[in-house]
Amino acid sequence: MPPVRSAPGRRAPEFRRSSRRRLPEWIWWLVGIFLVLGLMLFVLHHNQREHFRPPVVDKGSEFEETHHEKVNFTEELLSSTSFARQLTDQMTLAKAYVVLAKEHGNLQLAWELSSQIRNCQRLLSEEAVSGKAITKEEAHPIITRLARLIYKAQDSHYDISTTIVTLKSLVNALEERAKAAVVQTAEFGQLAAESVPKNLHCLTVKLTEEWLQNPKHRGRSEEHRNSTRLVDNNLYHFAIFSDNVLATSVVVNSTVSNANHPQQLVFHVVTDRVHFGAMSTWFLINDFKGCTVEVRCIDEFTWLNAAASPLVRQLSEMETQGFYYGDSKNLEREIKFHNPKFVSLLNHLRFYIPQILPNLEKVVFLDDDVVVQKDLTQLFSIELHSNVIGAVETCLESFHRYHKYLNFSHPIISSKIDPHTCGWAFGMNIFDLIAWRKANATALYHYWQEQNADLLLWRTGTLPAGLLTFYGLMEPLDRRWHVLGLGYDVDIDDRLIESAAVVHYNGNMKPWLKLAIRRYKYIWERYVNFTHPYVRECLLH
Repeated sequence: MPPVRSAPGRRAPEFRRSSRRRLPEWIWWLVGIFLVLGLMLFVLHHNQREHFRPPVVDKGSEFEETHHEKVNFTEELLSSTSFARQLTDQMTLAKAYVVLAKEHGNLQLAWELSSQIRNCQRLLSEEAVSGKAITKEEAHPIITRLARLIYKAQDSHYDISTTIVTLKSLVNALEERAKAAVVQTAEFGQLAAESVPKNLHCLTVKLTEEWLQNPKHRGRSEEHRNSTRLVDNNLYHFAIFSDNVLATSVVVNSTVSNANHPQQLVFHVVTDRVHFGAMSTWFLINDFKGCTVEVRCIDEFTWLNAAASPLVRQLSEMETQGFYYGDSKNLEREIKFHNPKFVSLLNHLRFYIPQILPNLEKVVFLDDDVVVQKDLTQLFSIELHSNVIGAVETCLESFHRYHKYLNFSHPIISSKIDPHTCGWAFGMNIFDLIAWRKANATALYHYWQEQNADLLLWRTGTLPAGLLTFYGLMEPLDRRWHVLGLGYDVDIDDRLIESAAVVHYNGNMKPWLKLAIRRYKYIWERYVNFTHPYVRECLLH
C-alpha cells in the first residue's frame, strides 16, 4: 500500500510526550522564605496570646482574703466612729464611778459596773487578738448596760464636780505613791549594785581556802615582791585597786590579750585584807601570757593614816560614818551618794600612786570595771606637755562641765575654778609621776579634802576631788581611748564601742551582776576563764 502523503503546508502530528516546564530556582527560594516567615508569625502570635491571657480569678479565695483582712486596733481606738472607741470611753467613765461608788458604800453598783467593765475588756481583747472590728450587734448590749449604770450613778448624786474632786485626790495620791516607788526602786537598785553576788563570794572563799592551806603560795608571793621588774621603767606599768577578784582578772586578761608584747606588762594590784589571799592565789595559779602581777594589801601602807590623810581622819568621825553607813529616814536623799564604795580607801588610792609606786615614772591607772580592747602600751608615748594626767573629756555642750559636779555657790570654788571647764573621766588614765611629784598633786588633794570636811563643796566620790586636784594639770586624750556608759546607757553606738581602746561599765549595771545590760555583757565575758574548776564550781557561767 502506497504511503499516504500529507496535505501540502501542514506538518504531520508528532505523537511523543511533551516535556514538563520547570520553575526557576529563585521562585522556590522565595516560596520557602514566605513559608518560614508565616510559621514564625504563627508561633509568635500564639505565645503572645498565652502571655497576655487574663488570669483566672478565684472569686471564693478573693472573698475569703477580703473577709479575713485584719483591722488596725490602734486606729479603731482613735476613730471617733468606731465601737471600740465608744466602749473605751464608757469603760473609762465607768471606772471613775466604781471608785466613787465604793467610797460612798454602794458596793452593789460598784460590782455591777465592774462586771460590765470586765465584759467590755473581754470584747476589746478579742478584737485585738482576732483583728476583726467590733460589730454593732456585739457592742450594743454592753454599751446599753453601761449607759444605764452610768445614769444610775449620776442619779445617785455622783455629779461631775464630785467626780472631779475625787479623781483629783486620787491622782495626787497616785503621784505620791509613784514618787515613793521611784525612790524605793533606786534604793533596791543601789542595794543590788553594792551587794556581792553569791557566785563571786563563792570564788573568793575557794581561793582564800587554798591560800590558807597551801604555804607554797605565800612563798611564791614573797618571791614576786622582790622582782626587779616591779621597778623597771623600761616596762609598762598598770595600777588596779580593787576587792573584786574576777573583775580584776578580766582587766588583766583583756589588757595582755590585746598587747603586742604582753611579757613587757607589769600590773600592780592593791586590795584589802579580806580579799588579799584570794587575789594573790588567783594570779599565782593562772598565767596571763607571761606578764608580771604584783598583789599588795592596803594595810601595808602604814603612812596612810589619820595624821597624813584627811580622808582617813574624816572616816573616823561619827558624822561621816553616819552619812555613808547609817540608816537615813529621808526618802528624798540622793541614793548613790550614800554608797560606801564612793568613799572606800581603795577607791581613793588613785591619789596616792606616787607613794605606792615611788620608783616609777609613768603608770596607767585602770578601774576594775573596764575591758581593754586595744594595745595600751602606746599610751606611754603620748606627750602630756608637763601635765600630770591624761584623760578623755566628757563634756558635750554644757553637759559634764565643772559646774555639774561642784558647788559654785561656795566662794572657795567660785573664786578659783572656771565653772565652764570641761569635765573628764577616771577609769583609764595615764599618769606622769615625775610631773605629779613636781606639782605636789597629793598635797592639793589633801587641801581640797580638808576644805570639803562639811561636804559643802561636793557630796562625795573621787571624780569631783580629781577635777579639783588636777585642775589645769590634765591633758585631753582622743575619745577612742576611753568609751564610758556601758553600765547605764543602753544606746551606745556599736561602732564607737568597736573602735574603743577601753570600754567602761561605769554605773550600777556592772557586767558581773544580774542587773547588767545584756547587750554589752558579752564583751566582758570574753575574758572570763569559764574553764577554770573554781569558776565552774561556783557556777559563774
